[in-house]
Amino acid sequence: MVTAPSASLPTTPEEYRQRYLELQRAAQASAARRPAVAADDRNPTALPAELIVAAETIPGGWYWSARLQRGQTLRIVNDDATSGVSALFWNADDTSERYNAGDTVKVQWSAAIGKGCVLLSDMGRVLMSVTEDTSGAHDALLGGSTAASNRQRYGDQPLRNSRDNFILAIAKHGLGRRDIPPCITLFAPVRTDAEGRFAWQQDAVKPGDFVDLRAEMNVLVALSNCPHPLAPSPSWTGAPVRAIVWRSGAPGPHDLCRQRTDEAIRGFDNTDALFRA
Repeated sequence: MVTAPSASLPTTPEEYRQRYLELQRAAQASAARRPAVAADDRNPTALPAELIVAAETIPGGWYWSARLQRGQTLRIVNDDATSGVSALFWNADDTSERYNAGDTVKVQWSAAIGKGCVLLSDMGRVLMSVTEDTSGAHDALLGGSTAASNRQRYGDQPLRNSRDNFILAIAKHGLGRRDIPPCITLFAPVRTDAEGRFAWQQDAVKPGDFVDLRAEMNVLVALSNCPHPLAPSPSWTGAPVRAIVWRSGAPGPHDLCRQRTDEAIRGFDNTDALFRA
């Protein structure tokens, strides 16, 4: 468990600034201890059959949605190294609570989302935890493709995009355009260069990469299998990905994601309170 530096309550702007820097240093030190992404020699489909709840193949350009129960894990398998799978999440019991990209990055002091990180809601609760990740190449800042980004990138062609896919996906659950917040795009290796510009890390996504996202509450999830706006291919290209839902169980008291930071501990406490009630 990582504990932030103790301090009395700040009273001046400079004291607030110093407190902010202390918290930042503590969080960055914690992030440095996060397990590094390593090659995973497991067959990603080799889960015990009795644990698998559902398995779907999402063709390039298409979408998928499902309701996950607390304690289930969504495994997304990128067999052909396609350049981006955008994802959104809602509290399935109260869809006014949804994924918050800004808080997910801000509270964890990093846009490098990977194993050990959590995906936070706009109510300060944990929607999903990243329990396994062979990629470590995910974009939590730019979001997914739109009709406008497709036109800018590929010209005036009738191509699928993530914004429209999300509209179609959530309509099946009684939601609409106003229910769509900024998303996270998995398998999208976007980083900032020395000038602060967004750049795509070529060859960072490998065939067979997968990520496991554990539901920490009952979650509505929507995926869109469309190329990221910064995908390097000059033409729109897509390949199937697989979504596997399996019963992983709730995290134990010493779970990596639960104990990684003080902020994660508070997020889990807020989430657990829903179920204690």
